[in-house]
Amino acid sequence: MNVRAGAVSEGAPALVERRQQVRDRVEQALKLLRPYLQADGGDVELVEVKEPEGIVRVKLLGACGGCPMATMTLKGGIERALKEQLPEVKAVEAV
Repeated sequence: MNVRAGAVSEGAPALVERRQQVRDRVEQALKLLRPYLQADGGDVELVEVKEPEGIVRVKLLGACGGCPMATMTLKGGIERALKEQLPEVKAVEAV
């Protein structure tokens, strides 16, 4: 038996729980931002939270998807707000 593999499997439930907690917190933060995006005909969908890298991947929807200001919305709005609320978030990427 591989001791290292056994150690990883014992920690796996805690890791899964932590990832779900971070994902839930990101969803809550995005929920606060949605009304601003929806007011301009857009929205945002959480695609993935990469832990431990701290990378959040989102999909911009509606008017936000093709807007020339999408990068500014992503970096200056969504990323800034998530970083302020969740110190574990290091970057936000669009997919």
